[in-house]
Amino acid sequence: MYKNDKVIRRYSEPFKLKILDEITTGKLNKNQLGKLYGIAPTTINEWIRKYNRKDLMNTRVKVETKDEITRIKELQKEIEQLKKLLLKKDLDAMVQDSYLEVAAEDLGYKSVAELKKKLSIKP
Repeated sequence: MYKNDKVIRRYSEPFKLKILDEITTGKLNKNQLGKLYGIAPTTINEWIRKYNRKDLMNTRVKVETKDEITRIKELQKEIEQLKKLLLKKDLDAMVQDSYLEVAAEDLGYKSVAELKKKLSIKP
């Protein structure tokens, strides 16, 4: 065999259906069956899709109470308010920096840092 040669495995239809039936019984899960028969769990997922066995697909069920939903909505509103406040603060800082640049130029300072030092303004 050459270094890049791959072993291609072909599984019969009855074998695939047998694996799906074993998952249905619930004794072994996909990972356990994969290890037992040397099959990748992704291959088993492909068979589940191929045979339209949606009952065997991993499903995620999200259960929320009304209190949780209300809390999530409140937190989302709070996040939006904080984003607006942060944006306002950034804009205020930009305006202040612009004022300081103009003031430094008008008062004859070499830089804004020099003006801030003279006025004891923290950078």
